[in-house]
Amino acid sequence: MALVSTHWRLQTPMYFFLANLSCLEVCYTSNIVPRMLVDLLRKNRVISMAGCVMQLYFFGALGSTECYLLAVMSYDRYLVVCQPLHYPALMHGTICVWLVIGSWFSGFTVAAAFQAAMVTSLTFCGGNEIDHFFCDLKPLQKLSCSDPRLVNLVCMSLTVLVTLAPFGLTLTSYWKILSMVLHMPSMTGRQKAFSTCSSHLVIVTLFYGTLILVYAVSLAGQVPVLNKTFSLLYTVVTPMCNPLIYSLKNKDVKEALRKPRI
Repeated sequence: MALVSTHWRLQTPMYFFLANLSCLEVCYTSNIVPRMLVDLLRKNRVISMAGCVMQLYFFGALGSTECYLLAVMSYDRYLVVCQPLHYPALMHGTICVWLVIGSWFSGFTVAAAFQAAMVTSLTFCGGNEIDHFFCDLKPLQKLSCSDPRLVNLVCMSLTVLVTLAPFGLTLTSYWKILSMVLHMPSMTGRQKAFSTCSSHLVIVTLFYGTLILVYAVSLAGQVPVLNKTFSLLYTVVTPMCNPLIYSLKNKDVKEALRKPRI
């Protein structure tokens, strides 16, 4: 984030989106990981109901925002590879700002709608022990004695809206990129196009893949160990890998670190 804001070479749409992704994941991991590490070190692992609901809200809001932002980044890569001559006009500064604002606003709005549906429909009257390392929907549902059908319906609808729709846009963008790359006569051009998109594609596959397994496939919800394992991937592993893939292995970022700021 500091490099993008201080080096003119990195003040492009791609790095603007990466800076927003970095900011988002600082908030995303700060919502879960510090509490998880503290709970691993102490015996009294108690969280208040208000704290649990707040953690669930920010988890949903930031996770939804990341889905939209990754879709925006895939569209940006599509324009770079498939529409290079029109790219400056289609992805200028104002468009980039509005795409980012739309991603953040949509993520927090969707999470608020889900939170309202959950709080008004779930009644807790039994045990109070969550079989998870943070407050997630499925472990909370297991503690509820109310009819879960409304929450399940809302959850599936939001899964389509937040996960499958952006993932479909991402797949469409990369399908068009692949079609364009395969028709390139130059091997150098193909390698450059693949290097432009490969890092983002790896992160997208890991992030969306685990999200779909947890929220769209019933198996993960029925097996707590699988649920926690997949959740660990997109809450800890993917954010940990992103700085390595996007920054330390990026030639432009390494050059910006070595050269003085201009």
